[in-house]
Amino acid sequence: MKFKYICFYFIFTILSMGYVHAQTDLDADTIIQRSNLASMYAGQDGRAETLMTIIDNKGRKQIRQFVILRRDREEGGDQDFFVIFSRPADVRNTIFLVSKKVDAEDDRWLYLPNLDLVKRIAAGDKRTSFVGSQFFYEDVSGRRPDEDHHHLVDTTETHFIIDNTPKNTASVEFQSYRLWINKQNYLPQRADYFDTQGEVYRQIEALNIEEIQGYPTITKMKVSDLRSGGSTTNEMRFIQYDIGLPEEIFSERSLRHPPRQWLKRPKK
Repeated sequence: MKFKYICFYFIFTILSMGYVHAQTDLDADTIIQRSNLASMYAGQDGRAETLMTIIDNKGRKQIRQFVILRRDREEGGDQDFFVIFSRPADVRNTIFLVSKKVDAEDDRWLYLPNLDLVKRIAAGDKRTSFVGSQFFYEDVSGRRPDEDHHHLVDTTETHFIIDNTPKNTASVEFQSYRLWINKQNYLPQRADYFDTQGEVYRQIEALNIEEIQGYPTITKMKVSDLRSGGSTTNEMRFIQYDIGLPEEIFSERSLRHPPRQWLKRPKK
């Protein structure tokens, strides 16, 4: 019995070492691709209700609430996003629509109901404030992995640490950013953005992760503007995956005629 136990322990140790070795042998591009799939492509589509809390540098608070719908055209490929606000009253029915592309600039539209105006968001505006928060428009649909060079700088027991530098420096406000990627589920848990002086001026953190329908999911995240002292926290609720969202939801027509049946909270 003792011999069998020693043999089992030996085999288990060898397998564990092999697993660790396989993880540390991954290159930065592979890790980033896996992280992109884990964080942006869970299921074929998805729905979530988000409670956004914006706090400025004087501690003043604003609350916004919106529903986000997502549909993948293909795994790891083009995607569509539809975001509609329900509160407060001054942004109610404001809609943000994204056609995300892997080989070209994304198409982004903003519908302002009070003006009945559809506004095209230029590529140069993707890293500007999303409805007055510390999140950027680009944060909603995610940054394409091929827009940056990736370098694995460290591996801890729990995280891959990767430095990322933009290929087109004129299109962004940062010099580089560092990601901490969870080795178990490949979700990004922290991102530090550096300016040209090498100082961290912006930080995004995953504050809570839950497993939903078998998919590890970030359900609470915070972005902090370290220069101004302001921050925004997003809490995602009523999350669903693989609900069969039709393609026609993600069209310019839906800006003025939202798909109400897909915006309702799921029944318990």
